[in-house]
Amino acid sequence: MLCVTLVPVPVDAFCMFLLGAALLVVGMGFFTLGAEMSMMPIGEKAGEKVASSKWLFVLLACFLMGSMITVAEPDLKILAAQTPAVSDGVLILAVAVGVGICMALGALKVIFGWSLRTLLLAGYALIFILAAFVPSDFLPIAFDAGGVTSGPMTVPFIMAFGLGLTSVQSRKGKKSDSFGLVALSSLGPVLVVMLLGILFRISSGSYTPLELTQVSNTRSLVLEFTGNLQTYLLEVFTALLPIVFLFILFQALFFHLKKRRCIKIFVGVGYTFLGLTLFLLGVNVGFMPMGYYLGSALAGSFPLLLLPVAMLMGYYIVKAEPAVLVLNRQVEEVTQGAISQKTMMSGLSIGMAVSLGLAMVRILTGLPMIWFLVPGYAVALALSFAVPKIFTSIAFDSGGVASGPMTATFLLPFAMGACEAVGGNVLLDAFGIVAMVAMTPLILIQMIGLIYQVKTKRAGYHMPAQFVPEQIVELEGTGNEE
Repeated sequence: MLCVTLVPVPVDAFCMFLLGAALLVVGMGFFTLGAEMSMMPIGEKAGEKVASSKWLFVLLACFLMGSMITVAEPDLKILAAQTPAVSDGVLILAVAVGVGICMALGALKVIFGWSLRTLLLAGYALIFILAAFVPSDFLPIAFDAGGVTSGPMTVPFIMAFGLGLTSVQSRKGKKSDSFGLVALSSLGPVLVVMLLGILFRISSGSYTPLELTQVSNTRSLVLEFTGNLQTYLLEVFTALLPIVFLFILFQALFFHLKKRRCIKIFVGVGYTFLGLTLFLLGVNVGFMPMGYYLGSALAGSFPLLLLPVAMLMGYYIVKAEPAVLVLNRQVEEVTQGAISQKTMMSGLSIGMAVSLGLAMVRILTGLPMIWFLVPGYAVALALSFAVPKIFTSIAFDSGGVASGPMTATFLLPFAMGACEAVGGNVLLDAFGIVAMVAMTPLILIQMIGLIYQVKTKRAGYHMPAQFVPEQIVELEGTGNEE
């Protein structure tokens, strides 16, 4: 609609965008199917096995699994490719280490029954203390690094791992304890990347704008995509190889799955490989340049429309995030339908729209990112004292999954283009949009929990502090109406 109304674009660029979008859709379809067939079973079996092991083995296994699964995360690859501060490999390694550490911490939380709220308070307090020492132009990159880790690769694996862990090890045996692992896994990358910036005094470097590629005919159009195919095939193969090796090792030592189940998992890995390759190809060649061009043209010609258009984009684009669909489905399943997929999606859509609106305000005014994040997280953490604990866990998980591949591939380039057009500092004002997207769902989902709590009390049911739908289900049919 933008291309045929406010922002006309060259026909060749529009065709590249359409082909890139088609590859993205097909690729993400195969990728999601593959992740469901392979990553989720591996995660759940690994969680069950780890839960019955000694805690030192738990720490080592969680660190390795968290690190390896993060290396294959497409969102992280896309952010690293757009970050001028450090090389792709260094940033990916730092983020992977952060996820590994916090995944081990999350496992200990489940095993020893630690409070998620306490861990989040301590983690965010440390983050905002360190923020005072990080170079200002590197700070948005550090916050964005935490947002991109919870994407379509890591979320299914971590949530399945959490379910497997809690099914065996949780002190009270509640599936709801599995929530919060994604939230914790998003804290580690921010801290590690911040330490990277502090210790080596890294500045964000120089930024190279994205440009639309011009093609003269259909053959040139196809060659733009196929010319980079080998690069992405090798990149994806390298990312998935450690995960396959880890599964083979666990299968030989612990899992002992039947042959048919193993074949299904390897087929799923094949789907994941194909899907991730097509996804990265479509995104890098056809999708990101269009996002940058639209943001630049819209901000240059219609700056007043930048905010409402971005909010409208945000409202609908979150529905295309594959990790959001995974989370919503598992939330409805674990809460026995008390929190429906529709309710979750509405909250996340509104949260995304608000996030994009605030991000455009930053771009138009040049206000520091920290002015938005500190009060936002303060409100989110304050709400955690007023709502049932499961809503806090789900809310902080939701913040991570909302900032998925659609944010990194389209909204971040869109923000970069808009920032460049209004004369802002791209590295200070455009980066940080992933962090903004990850923040507002924390407040919106907890507000839903607060409303839900008030309604249940008015209806005569006093919800316990730790709302566990399983307890309600167990009472059904017992004759104990009270």
